Amino acid sequence: MTLKNKEFTRRHLEVLQTFHGEKGVPYFSLVHKGIKFNQFVGVLQIGELTLEVLPKADKTGTQDEWRSRLIEMLHAVGEFNVDAPSESLLTLKNNSVLDLYFALFVKEVEYLLHQGLVKKYRRTEGNVKSLKGSLNFTKHLDHNLIHKERFYTAHTVYDQQHVLHAILLQALMVLKQLNTNASLTSRISTLLLNFPEQEYIKITESTLKRIALDRKTEGYKKALQIAELILLNYHPDLTNGRDNVLALMFDMNKLWEKYVYVGLKKNLKGIRSISMQHSKKFWQQEKGNASTMRPDIVINKGEPDCIVLDTKWKNLNGSVPSSEDLRQMYVYAKFYQTQKVALVYPGIENAEFTGNYYHEHTKELGDQSCSIITLRPEKKLKSWMQDLSLFFNV
Repeated sequence: MTLKNKEFTRRHLEVLQTFHGEKGVPYFSLVHKGIKFNQFVGVLQIGELTLEVLPKADKTGTQDEWRSRLIEMLHAVGEFNVDAPSESLLTLKNNSVLDLYFALFVKEVEYLLHQGLVKKYRRTEGNVKSLKGSLNFTKHLDHNLIHKERFYTAHTVYDQQHVLHAILLQALMVLKQLNTNASLTSRISTLLLNFPEQEYIKITESTLKRIALDRKTEGYKKALQIAELILLNYHPDLTNGRDNVLALMFDMNKLWEKYVYVGLKKNLKGIRSISMQHSKKFWQQEKGNASTMRPDIVINKGEPDCIVLDTKWKNLNGSVPSSEDLRQMYVYAKFYQTQKVALVYPGIENAEFTGNYYHEHTKELGDQSCSIITLRPEKKLKSWMQDLSLFFNV
């Protein structure tokens, strides 16, 4: 964990304790006079204090190197959907994941404003100078006994006030409160100045799920994705407004699984199918209740050259995998009827070695084996295929 901008004080600890609450949060657990982070990495911002939690699979590498690796992994799995980062984004790369997300959001909203914000039809009512739509006779009498030249009507308008812009504007307002990067301050203020006024609506997860983009609004996709990430993970301080919390955290186990999957899918030649989290029943009661197994990655499922992989974000430190992990892979080998199963760990270099299971009757080494693969988290995923070509043999 690294601290940015300020020193971690007792007040910050109390804010995190309140944020944790009785129900808890998945990112960290409370310990005596402190917190202990779980398997999540990313950024926790408390007011002007930024806590950066970086992945670290070994004792090598600097803080900046592991930050770069995290950003590269997020980019590889599609969290940073940017084709060619601009110079302004590259200058932020050494700051934090949070700065990069903020910069991407600002860049996307600037682009939308430059292109011209999309207009939509909406139903409204009010006093107008000409009769249009339908006249609300009761409210017309209440409001216009003196102003005979006006009409109180319910009518349709075509303008820039709609839910997409309300979401973007609220995200910009959160950014203004949380941003600590001087290079973004003026850009955020300019966007707020030029953005059209919007009616306030409460943004919830269901609000965001109901959004359906069409041909005209497809360009809003990236900005809305980041706005969703910001708004759903923002926890305002309702007491004094100083210690708002933004938790931008990623489950490292799931991120590593998806990172390996994307690397294999894009670069492993000769595969006919590859799937993540493939479920298969292996036990069932007479009444119908069943239990399933779910390996992380299955390659060429149901074929003679099937390969089953389970990813683990942990450092072996030169030791063997846990008995639980090895037993799990033995079951996968039996049920998927394959001789190729492997546990995939992060490491300082790409490597692979294999061990065999003991035969259950002769107590000697049998034919069934389980490989241990270590992969270096890096952007050049094609190098994996060269190092592991003998194991995959596809």
